[in-house]
Amino acid sequence: MFHIEKKQNFQNKEGYFIIGVFQEGEKFGEWFSKLDDSFQNHLRELVKSGDISGKKKAVSVIHTFGWIGAKRLLFVGLGQRKKMTKEDLVESFGAAFQTVKKNRGDSLAIDLQSFITARVDPLTVAKLAAESFILSTYTFKGYKQKENKPDVEIEKFTVYYDGNEEEIKKALVTGYIYGRATNSARTLVNTPSNLLTADHLAKYAKMLADRYGFECEILEKEDMEKLGMGALLAVNQGSENPPKLIVLKYQGRKEWKNVIGLVGKGITFDTGGYSLKPRDGLVNMKTDMGGAAAVLGAMEIIGERKPEQNVVAVIPSTDNMISGKAFKPDDVITSMSGKTIEVLNTDAEGRLVLADGITYAKQHGADVLVDVATLTGGVIVALGSDKTGAITNDEALLEKIIDASKETGEMIWQLPLTEKDREKVRNSKIADLNNSPSREGHAIMGGAFIGEFAEDTPWVHLDIAGTSIVKSGYELGPAGATGVMVRTLATFVEEFSENNE
Repeated sequence: MFHIEKKQNFQNKEGYFIIGVFQEGEKFGEWFSKLDDSFQNHLRELVKSGDISGKKKAVSVIHTFGWIGAKRLLFVGLGQRKKMTKEDLVESFGAAFQTVKKNRGDSLAIDLQSFITARVDPLTVAKLAAESFILSTYTFKGYKQKENKPDVEIEKFTVYYDGNEEEIKKALVTGYIYGRATNSARTLVNTPSNLLTADHLAKYAKMLADRYGFECEILEKEDMEKLGMGALLAVNQGSENPPKLIVLKYQGRKEWKNVIGLVGKGITFDTGGYSLKPRDGLVNMKTDMGGAAAVLGAMEIIGERKPEQNVVAVIPSTDNMISGKAFKPDDVITSMSGKTIEVLNTDAEGRLVLADGITYAKQHGADVLVDVATLTGGVIVALGSDKTGAITNDEALLEKIIDASKETGEMIWQLPLTEKDREKVRNSKIADLNNSPSREGHAIMGGAFIGEFAEDTPWVHLDIAGTSIVKSGYELGPAGATGVMVRTLATFVEEFSENNE
């Protein structure tokens, strides 16, 4: 798909030739002057008149009428050169690529030099171009009958840059891998729950294991009963579908030590159980396995990139249904760790399955833990829909994850965890813990509960309830699943490997 050309003579034939334009006041570069010569200086006039705009994400399309090889020029605004961030660049790329897709273009090229600044180097531009292309043109095809007109795919992506071709190619491939894995997670989250049960999720994980050589373990209900996974089993009690505890192990070092544990909530549909959600609250509960999808997406990147790091991924998966067998408020259950739990809210089920998932990850040798979950509506109330909430017992570990999130543009905001918070989840007259002390500080309470099972192991909890889906289309994709935290988790693993050499 990706092609690199050293020089652009403007006679190469592609559907769209994409050029970055900075805001007014910037000098025209040599490349622009050469291009403008082919258009008898009309481009320069279009810039001056504002028909070609440098404002962030502004897209201007011009038919070339055969004056150059490309059928159309696409100018995308980047804002002020000195202020352009990676996030600005990604959004501008997304706006440009979506325009090409909307207009049914089948090939495109970009002038890499026109996007480079002192703050964003060529390799970063190349990686983000490929990543943004894959993300922004993603569609979930769904289950509608096909239209008569054939689909048009962008099959050729040419990069013009007179620099180190091998390094640029590697950057493009990296961006492609990161984007594709994020889209894999999106598709999992977008799939209806009748078509994506815990069994389907386990089969998908097995497919990844076969592709990348991961060690794979799938625990069945009988295995969980033998191991005493009472928290996961309790959530599954009302379901017709059996639970699965999914484990993928990637060994990037000679010895199985210095292990990162990634634990993803895999609730394939959440009714709330007997603490039943309201009508509107039930819609989109197929997305409650966004944490599991994020972990599987990260493992796809790890399988492709093969960092020198040991990783164990653990996904406790079931749906949370209502029946005569379902668990109830006031029940007391015993987790795999031996801790007993008073159930005050059956809709606080994610923290229950994660409790057993984290315990099992520790048994597999995890030295640090990161759990990812669409855990609480409370995090949306607190932080909105553009920030992932984080809770930790280890500030240094969280700082590494935040550093990774800054690389990927997936914002994380830390929530506090105090001893008083811990005391609230330990406040039960008949059990060690209760699973829902109150609505006050709800997102913190969920994290505090999970932290009881991490214990002294360095741990970070990421609540993606607000960031896992979007209600309307945006520069990096359509409405629906975002695949949030796939790229952050993978970047964290890669950087953790580099920093522990």
